[in-house]
Amino acid sequence: MSKNYVALARSIVDAIGGGGNVAAVTHCMTRLRFVLNDDSAVDAARLKTIPGVLGVVRSDNQCQVIIGNTVSQAYAQVLTLLPEGARAERALPRNDKITLRRIGAGILDALIGTMSPLIPAIIGGSMVKLLAMVLEMSGVVAKGAPTLTILNVIGDGAFFFLPIMVAASAAVKFKTNMSLAIAIAGVLVHPNFVDLMAKAAQGQPVDFIGIPVTAVKYTYTVIPALCMTWILSYIERWVDNITPAVTKNFLKPMLIVLIASPIAIVLIGPVGIWIGSGISSVVYTIHGYLGWLSVAIMGALWPLLVMTGMHRVFTPTIIQTIAETGKEGMVMPSEIGANLSLGGSSLAVAWRTRNPELRQTALAAAASAIVAGISEPALYGVAVRLKRPLVASLISGFICGAVAGLAGLASHSMAAPGLFTSVQFFDPANPMTIVWVFGVMALAVVLSFILTLVLGFEDIPVEEAQPARDNAQPAAFPTQAPAVKTN
Repeated sequence: MSKNYVALARSIVDAIGGGGNVAAVTHCMTRLRFVLNDDSAVDAARLKTIPGVLGVVRSDNQCQVIIGNTVSQAYAQVLTLLPEGARAERALPRNDKITLRRIGAGILDALIGTMSPLIPAIIGGSMVKLLAMVLEMSGVVAKGAPTLTILNVIGDGAFFFLPIMVAASAAVKFKTNMSLAIAIAGVLVHPNFVDLMAKAAQGQPVDFIGIPVTAVKYTYTVIPALCMTWILSYIERWVDNITPAVTKNFLKPMLIVLIASPIAIVLIGPVGIWIGSGISSVVYTIHGYLGWLSVAIMGALWPLLVMTGMHRVFTPTIIQTIAETGKEGMVMPSEIGANLSLGGSSLAVAWRTRNPELRQTALAAAASAIVAGISEPALYGVAVRLKRPLVASLISGFICGAVAGLAGLASHSMAAPGLFTSVQFFDPANPMTIVWVFGVMALAVVLSFILTLVLGFEDIPVEEAQPARDNAQPAAFPTQAPAVKTN
């Protein structure tokens, strides 16, 4: 179904309080992410009934509007309705009362806001590395051939220079100078500094003006550059306040670099590495103790994590694990069952519903989840909307996660698991992984399909599916004919 993105954007902006209520906006793979000046100005009931909006997630002064795979088209139209400057997210207001909840929300917001724009580059690079592996495994390109080396370099570029990419993205998030953030992150991956850290790791003492420097490898890392850029945003404002206007064009950037770079090398970098390593250790220690059960639990929880945005917390861990070991065996395998189970449930809804519009939505959502691994259209457009298909998906996700864990499946990329990206789970040393991957995918679709039909769902009457248009205000609770239970 084609969408009128101009009308969709205008309806969304009107429902969130108008363009003047938007402090900043960006988008991820399926969501428009608004930072609002006044959260109370949002008409949530109206927003949820806009045709083309699959769901709404609100937290503090943020409002996430789920559009689906075509979110970039809606985003382009939204920008035309907003004041200049509302083009990227900012951190939570600094003058708000500090609470543990707000600190946690701020950390999650910073992580998601920084990493979301980088996902396409990371996925692209990992898929190129995967292509190189397949070409070598099949004998199409000889091992050690220049073509293979170049392909691996192309695929590895996004990972090796990840601190620089994180710094650039975080600079937008924290409203600080991007070129300075990139320059400071570049210090961490400079060849001479990398060599110096390698010597420090072998026991050679390394210090900066008498201060010991911890031996750390920063390539392939996320947290150090993210923390460094956050600190930079404060350093930049402080230096701006103390430097005379006549010297700002040369003294200000010089002082910022001289202050921020040593802090990054001596303090922020090592702390960031410890934080990232600690998170990874916790996740994979749980995996080590629970084994396949941890994959099963993650498979059941994954749709719920997506609903809250918490799934992005695992992005740095997945990236670092794949970069260091070449594969990830807990989170990514759990997504196979989670994503395709949502697709199978959507297929069951399309099969059973009497509502033509819901059937069309469910079929499109199923195709997105099964083929491309993008599950949010199925999650918000079908599962959450009808509730029981969500329960069916969670049960199926647990069972399929258990099977994937028992099979020892692991991903060599971080592309969303789906039919087109299934190659990322193939292990050249174990050809049976091909059978297991397709087996888990088939099980997820079939099992969730059957469970959805068994559990049934409250079908949406045709009258209810036609939301109010033009200037009509939709009722908070439908007054049309009652829903029909299908079983």
